Amino acid sequence: MKKIVAVNASPRAKWNTAQLVREAAAGAQDAGAEVEVVDLYKLDAFTGCRSCFICKQEKFEGTCVVKDGLADLLAKMRDADGLILGSPIYFGDLTAGFRALYERLCFQYLTYRPEDITCNQHRIPVLLIVTSNVSADAYDAVNYGPMIDLHVNTLNTQIGPTTLYKVGATMQVADYSRYNWTMFDADERVKRHEEIFPGELARARELGAQLLA
Repeated sequence: MKKIVAVNASPRAKWNTAQLVREAAAGAQDAGAEVEVVDLYKLDAFTGCRSCFICKQEKFEGTCVVKDGLADLLAKMRDADGLILGSPIYFGDLTAGFRALYERLCFQYLTYRPEDITCNQHRIPVLLIVTSNVSADAYDAVNYGPMIDLHVNTLNTQIGPTTLYKVGATMQVADYSRYNWTMFDADERVKRHEEIFPGELARARELGAQLLA
């Protein structure tokens, strides 16, 4: 049975990104995979890459040796048959938690040998889910496009073929009246969440199933 590791890299364990990741995971499970879902921000303390370069030594090549809250997750990801990664965009980039995981996951495979840029021989598909307040149609206008392309290209190179799924204009909170936010049309956000978001969840489920194709 194929194993899929799904990671919600949002600090919110029940909101938009988490729901999309869990739907994608359910799709992979429907297709016959064994799936583990991890809420990244519930793990023990962890950091990004510490630049120790031990993963560049022949004995440890391809393995991050740092023992912290990411160690077990990284071991499972190295053995997985597919990954589902989800993160909202905060201040123009994916979350700090995602970045830490992304550094540790990808840098362990980077060789600094142009003729063989990755030592990862276990190529697996990745589904990258990105959510945001901004409409997905406006990503290029706010320079989100190049940022996301960089993540996708690195995942393509170091992990495996990566599918990007963008979900924008999300509903940030259940009750907008509690906040003095004038940037958003609260009624439109709620309406979109009720009418459009269920279809986006369904699409995430389809994409999760396609990881096993």
